[in-house]
Amino acid sequence: MNTLDLDAVQAFVLVADMQSFTRAAEALDTTQSAVSLKLKRLETHLDRRLLERTPRQVRLSMEGQAFLTAARELLAAHDRAWSVLHAPPRRLRVGFSGHIAGASLPGLLARVAAHDPALVIEVRVATSAEVLASYDAGQLDAAYVLHHTDRQFERQDGEILFEDDMDWFALPDTCWTANEPLRLAMLAPPCGLRTNVIEALDGAGISWLEVFVGDGVSALSAAVLAGLAVGAMGRRAAPPGLVPVRERLGLPALQPTNVVLYRSVHDERSRSALRVMSAALRAF
Repeated sequence: MNTLDLDAVQAFVLVADMQSFTRAAEALDTTQSAVSLKLKRLETHLDRRLLERTPRQVRLSMEGQAFLTAARELLAAHDRAWSVLHAPPRRLRVGFSGHIAGASLPGLLARVAAHDPALVIEVRVATSAEVLASYDAGQLDAAYVLHHTDRQFERQDGEILFEDDMDWFALPDTCWTANEPLRLAMLAPPCGLRTNVIEALDGAGISWLEVFVGDGVSALSAAVLAGLAVGAMGRRAAPPGLVPVRERLGLPALQPTNVVLYRSVHDERSRSALRVMSAALRAF
């Protein structure tokens, strides 16, 4: 009877989802070479080439595309069988800055659910300050927040995952000339990005007019989608329909931010789910 190595199948699915051996290795807490070896052994066992590898891109072959659905079903069936006796329900409470989650949140949740279908995920999306306060109060098990790289930050208990750029977004046909105030949609204070925006515009000598104040990135996005103004947000938060306009409108660059993870969980199941989530964030 031919059997498949489930670890290799899981590695294949992660590489396919994230289109990256590096991100898959981060999710599995292993090395890129180990993931590559698993995939080669799986291809040898199946006598099929599943992935097309190039220096810049990883994509599925036609046979890989055909195998992917069955691979997902195999992993899901295995997880269901295992969870009957060995994986009691577990709740993981995670908070996100709206600029980190945004439009990418459905994809993040889908990948964690595929990794651990029995895991109950409780999510809160708010400002970084609000998310961190909830984490400190014991209301969250983990928090993904933003910290501006140019500002002193005394906490040492977070893990910097990567640097993320903030940008200016608007509708594709948005126009503005420097002889009139820039119409702005912004988040309500206190907000680190709001401070970043004001400092950047004032430093560049650009006059501005606040025409919308929103409580949350979804409200900010709605105002910009409605054509009311230009808004600054993380690229992950920008919904379909908005485009970066900094270069076209001649707006100043915004200070980059670090995406920082705080976590208080120590069990391997929760840590594994957070590894998948962090790797997926990097992949978007």
